Order: sequence, then C-alpha cells, then structure tokens
Amino acid sequence: MRIAALDDEAYQLELIRHTMEVIGHECHGYSDGKSLLRDLHHETYDLLILDWGLPDIEGPRVVRWIREDLNSSLPILFVTNRREEKDLIEGLAAGADDFMTKPVRVSELQARVRALLRRAYPARHESQLSFRGYRFHPATRTLRIDGRLVELSRREYELALFLFQNLGRLLSREHLREAVWGIGAETPSRSLDTHISRLRLKLELQPSNGFLLSAIYGLGYRLEPLETDQFAPLYPPADTAE
Repeated sequence: MRIAALDDEAYQLELIRHTMEVIGHECHGYSDGKSLLRDLHHETYDLLILDWGLPDIEGPRVVRWIREDLNSSLPILFVTNRREEKDLIEGLAAGADDFMTKPVRVSELQARVRALLRRAYPARHESQLSFRGYRFHPATRTLRIDGRLVELSRREYELALFLFQNLGRLLSREHLREAVWGIGAETPSRSLDTHISRLRLKLELQPSNGFLLSAIYGLGYRLEPLETDQFAPLYPPADTAE
C-alpha cells in the first residue's frame, strides 16, 4: 500500500521508510509539514505516519487539517517522543487512529500498521472478492460479471481490482500508477487514461449497472457504488424452452 511518513529527523524517516518497505509498502517521506499538506491537495495515500514536534507545524494540527479541511478518513498513526497520557489523549482527540512512542520498535510499528490497514481497508485482505455482480479471482487473475468471464490484460485486471478494493475513494493518478505499474516505472503519460477508458467500456461501469467511474480533474479517479434498490443481472440468462 501507499504510505506517507512525516518526520524532521532524517534517521527516523529512513528507519520508518525501510520498515514499511520490508513488509511490502511504498513509503513516501516528508521532513516538514507544509510539503505534506501541499501534496495532500493532489496526492492520496493509504496511511500516514507522523511525528508530533516538527519545525514548522505540530502533528495534531496536521491531523485536524486532514480531518476537517480535507474531510479525509485517512488512517493516521503518531510515532513520537511524547509519552504522557495527556499527549495520547490530545493526539487521539485531534483525530489520529493510533499512537506509539519512540524509540521506534520495528516489529511493533509493523504490527500497528498492519492492524490499521486491515481495519481501514478490509476488502484489500480478502482472497476472493465480490462486488454485487462483479467477482474477482486473484489466484487466476480473472474477473466474471454475473458469471460471464471478461477478457482483461494483466494490468487491466490489476487496475480494476484496485479500483473495486477502494470503492468510494478518490485515488490520485500517481497512486494508481504506483499500485499497477510500480514505483519509479516508466509509464507513458496517457497509459493510465487509456486503461481507465478500456475498463469503463469492458466492465460497463455506468449508473445502470450500479457503479460510476469518474475522472476528478487535476486529481485522479473515483469508482463509486450507486445506491439503488435492485440490481438486475448485467447479462441475464437466455430464455429456455419449457
């Protein structure tokens, strides 16, 4: 998953980044709050790890801005030298989800991150995934819509699964590229848009089928489930003679 870490101590930031990469996550480091807040206007992450005392802004203020101004439910973990009960209470009251003290204990940090991600994104931890008529089979990298097999390339499948696993979330273009092509991959600028266009057509992602795949100008894409009382099969069975 895609994680952001904010700490003004280079050693601590590198330790957190390495600890996250060991368990398979992409970790983007920030050494000051303003840079993170600027990027959060156009980038998305799955989790934020942040220090409390920063040279330009305090951690609780960052959390309140994310919760109130961005209206984001991004999971947030404080990793800080603060250890008083009043600090824990203040951090959680600001909107953080968890709190641990330095020095960083690698196994504990990994365990806390795993727990937060499981709670925040339960769909990302299932072995077989169903979303109304859409059923993904990760073992074979196949997708069936109301039982009908849809022909998808490997990247189309990965992009479709990632979008469904993050239903309702705005995902930045860079977030999507990293999830499907990998961090640092040389990806043509229009490749993501081309794959999105193909999926919208192949998967019939339209209101009549209960899902809407929208482009958010200057930011990225969002796949949204639409609330309706009844969902008819996308491919109804053929009539059979009695």
